[in-house]
Amino acid sequence: MSKNQYTVGILFLFAGVVILLGKMGLFAFIGTNFWPLFVLIPGILLHMLFFGRLLPAYALVPGAILSISALIFFFCIAFGWNNMQYLWPFFIFGAAIGMYEFHLFEMSHPKFPLTVAIVLALVAASFFVIMLLWGWGLYVVAAGLIAIGGWLVAGRRARW
Repeated sequence: MSKNQYTVGILFLFAGVVILLGKMGLFAFIGTNFWPLFVLIPGILLHMLFFGRLLPAYALVPGAILSISALIFFFCIAFGWNNMQYLWPFFIFGAAIGMYEFHLFEMSHPKFPLTVAIVLALVAASFFVIMLLWGWGLYVVAAGLIAIGGWLVAGRRARW
């Protein structure tokens, strides 16, 4: 058997296995469940290139945004996309983390990125609390208002 026949045989075997796995749905499963890796890997790569001293510190900002976004996507794949109605403020939080990393690892430690990071984190936390209160938390607010009103009414009656 010549070397060319052996190589062609290996290629045919490989092609057959790939086609068989495709027909069994393996690639559809991988594409459906692991596509956030295409977002996570560049985010991690940007961090690795910075810490390998190949990129400047501002590369950490998109690196953090991509990494946090990929983690949100993985969570939604595992637990359902309906959770995105509560998780979307974490995209803003990813930008805050990136700005904080830039402040932390830039040699001059500029104050402006730290200020932006704090503001973005507070905005993200505010939106997250609003999202929680807007859904099921509104019932807690209503119950609290009823309890306070009842206490005020009962307290006034006891004084008469």
